Amino acid sequence: MHHIMFDVDGTLVKSYDSDEECFVSAVLEVLGHEIDSNWDSYEHVSDAGILNEHLERHGITTGHEEIHRSVKRAFIEKVQEHLSENPATEVEGASELIETLKEHGSVSLSIATGGWQETAILKLQSAGIDVSGIPIASSNDHYARIEIMKVAKEKANICKSFPITYFGDAAWDKKACIELGYNFVLVGNRIQHNNSVHDLRNASQILSLIGM
Repeated sequence: MHHIMFDVDGTLVKSYDSDEECFVSAVLEVLGHEIDSNWDSYEHVSDAGILNEHLERHGITTGHEEIHRSVKRAFIEKVQEHLSENPATEVEGASELIETLKEHGSVSLSIATGGWQETAILKLQSAGIDVSGIPIASSNDHYARIEIMKVAKEKANICKSFPITYFGDAAWDKKACIELGYNFVLVGNRIQHNNSVHDLRNASQILSLIGM
C-alpha cells in the first residue's frame, strides 16, 4: 500500500499566479498596505503562515484572529469573483489521474495544501477535479506546511509503515518532504528536482516514480 498526497496550486490546478494576485489584493483591502509576495522569504509558506509573519514584520501585535477572518473572507470573495470570469484550468491529466488513483487498490489519497480549504475547493471544483471522499488538510488546520501534511496523514488514517509520496511544485514542498522523510515528486519545472513530471497525464509513469 502506498499513500499519495497532492498539493493544489500549481500541482493539480493552474492557479498559482491568480491565487497570488487575489491574496495580495485581500491583504491590501483589509490592512491598507501591500504584502511582500516573495513567498520564498517566509518561514511558513501557507496562507495563515504568510499572514502571521506579515503581521509580525509590521509590528501588528493585536487583533490577529479578526484580521485572519477578514483577510480570509476577502480572499474567498476575490477567488470566487476571479473564477466566475476565468474558470480554473487543471494541470493536464489531473482529474483523470485522481479518478484512476481512486480506483487503484494499492493506493490511498489525501490533499495537503498551504491554502485555505475553502479556496482550494473552489479552485478544484472550477477545474473539474472531483476530490470527493479524499481527506483535505489545509491552512485551516495549521500555519506550518509540515503540520498540514501531518494532519493530512492523520485524516487519511495512514498506517505508519505505508510509504508516502507528495506531489508538489515548489521549493517549500520539497523542503517539507525532506524533513518528513516523504518521497517528493515535482510537478512542472519551477525548481530543480530529479524525480519530476511535466504534467499528470501519464499515470503509469507516475506510478513507476513511486515504485508501483
